[in-house]
Amino acid sequence: MATLQEITDRFKTAVGDDSGLGKSLKFDLKGDGFIYINGGTVNNEDLPADCTIVVSKDDFEAMGDGKLDPTMAFMQGKIKVNGDMSVAMKLQPLMAKAR
Repeated sequence: MATLQEITDRFKTAVGDDSGLGKSLKFDLKGDGFIYINGGTVNNEDLPADCTIVVSKDDFEAMGDGKLDPTMAFMQGKIKVNGDMSVAMKLQPLMAKAR
């Protein structure tokens, strides 16, 4: 199990200068913290975002490791997407880079 800081650092590396999402995104890890991504910024602040994905840290890590399919997780209610769904749809390449 990775710490929130380790996960955040992986996303900082994956994002580089620009996330490529075109909008802001926040992962709400259900009490285990937040990962906020906007352009080239990645931090752990609970800031307003165009899209917020609510997911447990365990399920988030399983998706990052390729052990949990994001579509299946969404259909099973393990992931909730609030806001601009198109941002969530662009997330796959970034998740792959953050592994």
